[in-house]
Amino acid sequence: QVQLEESGGGSVQPGDSLRISCSTSASARILAGYSMGWFRQTPGKEREFVASISWSGERIYYGNSAKGRFTVGREYAKNLVWLQMNSLKPEDTAVYYCAAEPGYTLTGQSAYWGQGTQVTVSS
Repeated sequence: QVQLEESGGGSVQPGDSLRISCSTSASARILAGYSMGWFRQTPGKEREFVASISWSGERIYYGNSAKGRFTVGREYAKNLVWLQMNSLKPEDTAVYYCAAEPGYTLTGQSAYWGQGTQVTVSS
């Protein structure tokens, strides 16, 4: 069982930056075979892949909406993954879900999920 807990969501203005984090109590031995990262979802839409990072840090992937503006990283010492979001736009408003899944990226099909954190971008 991999438990995930997000933090850092909130309300910002267009053009602002925000960092959200996801911590896990899973051991490093378990996480070694996992990727962690982020999906997001708005009402009435399917969950959208944002970014993922393998626990080794060797493989990083971004969804189209994140490329060039978002950066995903991890901190071994704290067992957490973070998402740095820059140049935020109103269309980035969503609930952001942390996910962990065995393998080199996230498909969402066999992932563990956090409860989500709301990010609102509005003037």
